[in-house]
Amino acid sequence: MEKSHLRHGIITKGIGGLYGVRLVCEDGSITYAECRARGRFRHDGLSPLPGDDAVITEESVGDKTELVIDDILPRHSSLLRPPMANLTHLFLLVPACRPKPDLLTADKICAICEHSGVEVVIVAGKLDMDAESAENIRDIYTSAGYITFTLSAVTGEGTTPLMDYITRTADKCAADGRPMRAAFAGVSGAGKSTLMTLLFPDLSLATGNVSRKTERGRHTTRQVELFPLKSENGCEFYLADTPGFSMLDFTRYNFFPAGELAENFREFSECLGDCRYTKCTHTKEEGCAVREKLSEGRIHPSRHENYILIYDELKKKPEWKRQKEELSLPGRRKR
Repeated sequence: MEKSHLRHGIITKGIGGLYGVRLVCEDGSITYAECRARGRFRHDGLSPLPGDDAVITEESVGDKTELVIDDILPRHSSLLRPPMANLTHLFLLVPACRPKPDLLTADKICAICEHSGVEVVIVAGKLDMDAESAENIRDIYTSAGYITFTLSAVTGEGTTPLMDYITRTADKCAADGRPMRAAFAGVSGAGKSTLMTLLFPDLSLATGNVSRKTERGRHTTRQVELFPLKSENGCEFYLADTPGFSMLDFTRYNFFPAGELAENFREFSECLGDCRYTKCTHTKEEGCAVREKLSEGRIHPSRHENYILIYDELKKKPEWKRQKEELSLPGRRKR
């Protein structure tokens, strides 16, 4: 077996042990190739993810040549849902209805992204079907400090401000030297693919309807795939469509212990350290600065209620078990 020169690429998707990689050639042209990953990644407990910056080796085996993922460059971030690396932004689509807004799952995703350094943008969808619910979602997350949009992918109402935000952000990220890598995510049936196709018609993503019986989507997107795009000013960025998920996907919510949850609820941050008790859980203690802010109407009740539910969920799992399961998550390297 003979190795040739190394090249750099971005993993755009993974299917059945093979990975789609976007490669930059020596002459500056772009090409796509399927690559296999080295077996040592499995031994090291590291799974290549869409969004990874990879070193690609061209190898000659007999009279055949194949491309191999030789190394994964250090990651800025990695997520379990969606399974991606190096995201800068996550556009979390929360439908106003059909299916019913799942704010507990939304708050879990927000906490995970806060912990991972990924900026969450809340998109309250299906404005045409339930404007009141969409506005309620916007109120909850705007008060929590998130950039929030309400829109309808069917009528197009509210999509222009979102598109303007994506363009401005892509240009700013490019100017800062780190191109935007974003994903649209949400529960099955939220309308992610429909919205992305409306915003970027060239993507032509598969879309489907919500089942009237189960109020779930038909899982038209079956894998994460990263697409290269350009802003109106010509700045390159990447956008991913992701499979829909249900709350059951978060039964292995192990990214950090319960004691670190509060710092990942951004509207709690100004209160931390001001409670009467050093080890305040911010759930029921007297003299809790978070609960005081809640009573003053500066924290939305929905957010605090979900904080307690997530906290209780994390407390039920022993720390040794949490660490063991964390190591088994996709993309995690063994210590």
